[in-house]
Amino acid sequence: MNALRERLSHHVERPQSELDADSRAVFELFIEALTAGTLRIATRDGAGQWQVDILVKQGILLGFKLGQWEHFPAGPLEFSDKDTYAPRALPLAARNIRIVPGGSSVRPGAYLGHNVTLMPPAYVNVGAYVDDDSMVDSHALVGSCAQIGKRVHLSAAVQIGGVLEPIGQAPVIIEDDVFVGGGSGIYEGTLVRERSVIAAGTILTRGTRVYDLVQGRVIAATAKGPLEIPAGAVVVPGSRPARGDFAQAEGLQLYTPVIIKYRDERTDASTTLEEALR
Repeated sequence: MNALRERLSHHVERPQSELDADSRAVFELFIEALTAGTLRIATRDGAGQWQVDILVKQGILLGFKLGQWEHFPAGPLEFSDKDTYAPRALPLAARNIRIVPGGSSVRPGAYLGHNVTLMPPAYVNVGAYVDDDSMVDSHALVGSCAQIGKRVHLSAAVQIGGVLEPIGQAPVIIEDDVFVGGGSGIYEGTLVRERSVIAAGTILTRGTRVYDLVQGRVIAATAKGPLEIPAGAVVVPGSRPARGDFAQAEGLQLYTPVIIKYRDERTDASTTLEEALR
């Protein structure tokens, strides 16, 4: 892997006019490693901190520079994309992956772990990592390079933002045993720690301030770090009064997420995925 990284680092720095057959060969090895899960954009160290490998994002962008437009027939349908990101076969039987018929798509360079379930239509973009026993429900998006932990439930219409567009340095990271309620959106490198519950309709971005009613504090991103939802937090949509005479006169409120409690047995019971569905 170190040799691959060295070769990849050389080619991502080259202008498009100087890319050659060796560039293509290195990219193909890189995308295979991403697809197999042996290489990923972010990993958690022993202290619980996530280390981001920016070379992975650069490698994905290299594929767009190298690729040529190609049409891909699929029965009566036809798709068009760069040939560096052509449709691929999935290891369904080898990892017991369940993809229910109905139009879901997993792009090359995305990793699906054992016992992952995708309900239609769902989309998992390049560089994403979906770990074992997780569910991606209907109309859910796992954006480019997003990192999804074990036993995570992304409910219907959940949007997990990508790191390529708009360009950002860190991906959205959802740790193990997190439940994300329907219609929620998590963007711009937000980190959701393990066992958290994100209630339906909650929106989290880098600029979001989260009010922790239990600890009596305000949680926000810093210059060096993302918005980080604490482990076991139960986050629901809330509001607070807008400032200013006009806002007060009109009774205007601003959206804000609120931590109303930390996970307990009652929360576990209400968010457990019915085992029969697996």
